[in-house]
Amino acid sequence: MADFLLRNARLALAMDDAGREFADVDILVDKGVIFAVGQGLAADAETIDCRDCLVTPGLVNTHHHLNQTMTRAVPGAQDALLFGWLRRLYPIWARMGPEHIRVSALAGLAELALSGCTLTSDHLYLYPNGSRLDDSIAAAAEIGLRFHPTRGAMSIGESDGGLPPDSLVELEAAILDDCIRVIDAFHDPAPGSMCRVGVAPCSPFSVSRELMRDAALLARDKGVMMHTHLAENDEDVAYSLEKFGCRPGDYAEDLGWTGDDVWHAHCVKLDPSEIALFARSGTGVAHCPCSNCRLGSGIAPVRAMRDAGVKVGLGVDGSASNDSGNLVQEARQAMLLQRVTRGADAMSAREALRIATRGGAEVLGRDDCGQLVPGFRADIAIWDLSGVESAGSWDPAALLLAGPPRVKHLLVEGRHVVRDGHITTLDLPKVLEAQRRLALELGS
Repeated sequence: MADFLLRNARLALAMDDAGREFADVDILVDKGVIFAVGQGLAADAETIDCRDCLVTPGLVNTHHHLNQTMTRAVPGAQDALLFGWLRRLYPIWARMGPEHIRVSALAGLAELALSGCTLTSDHLYLYPNGSRLDDSIAAAAEIGLRFHPTRGAMSIGESDGGLPPDSLVELEAAILDDCIRVIDAFHDPAPGSMCRVGVAPCSPFSVSRELMRDAALLARDKGVMMHTHLAENDEDVAYSLEKFGCRPGDYAEDLGWTGDDVWHAHCVKLDPSEIALFARSGTGVAHCPCSNCRLGSGIAPVRAMRDAGVKVGLGVDGSASNDSGNLVQEARQAMLLQRVTRGADAMSAREALRIATRGGAEVLGRDDCGQLVPGFRADIAIWDLSGVESAGSWDPAALLLAGPPRVKHLLVEGRHVVRDGHITTLDLPKVLEAQRRLALELGS
């Protein structure tokens, strides 16, 4: 018996090289893989009625800080630029422990799933009070999303000229040792993997040159990907020029942080030479438009990146700088911002949705995800177009112009994570009750 037969989808977007779109189509899922796409398919399988639905590959989130889901809309951080925002939040995050990390991850992952996300990265770079990356990995396994956690770190505290308080930094030898531990314990490089681990020193203003270089050597020795923040705003660039005597892209290249196994978050302030460097080296970018707007960081040159051949995916970033974790709304924002800067024809709804699906999979090195093509993993989002958001729409593929912000059904590895708009894999009200309790305790 096969897993599922998606029957009579109004439209399915393959996101393949040809950009194919299939009307009135069926999709057969077997053993966690897309087995067939066509009309009139028959199989002994549970049927999902997809009439009046758009079917897309699951959306891919390439940058998140799931621990921040517990610190949304914090007074004193609501109207701050990046560095002031961090200084306000560091002391709050320092009071977190393993339960905060796990519960915040569960809430954040549930929010992502309801917005159509099947694969997400996470950049956890602080580990107070016994917290470990294991806590968020356990949460992802519980909810059933495909996960790419990264072992982040900060090693340069205020007393050494860095931004974070000394209480949140770690010894660099201990950081590298724990990177090895979590890679050995959790990283699965096989096709269809539900968990791949990355190495992710936080940023040029919170770790040393030595740690950046050593982390790159370790990651390549282990065969895992590398991630960090780069060129996020004017403050970030000014810091790089003052401390390192070069622009962020030059700094990254000098330390081994370019290549097809690297992706950088934000990149709002990349100049044309840095864009060319990223295109030439195969370096990926996690574009986080809502967070960049919220922090006043600017508008990333995504059109120029795409035209140059840079791999670009989307990231919701942390909910302390976005206040939301809705990936389909992130894709809409990405489209609108490019239109603001370059004109109404700068980015279509289809291109933005492609960035949110296949684009993210490419950034994360997943050549088995991001397309509705036989042989690819069955990570599938099903969007109900019969509601008020799509009423009167002439184009079912224009999800980002006229479509629901939440999925009806979501399959990950051929398993239901969202069914009829509800998370199936955990007791979400219980998680949210714990989230509220823990957040109130942090603020008391």
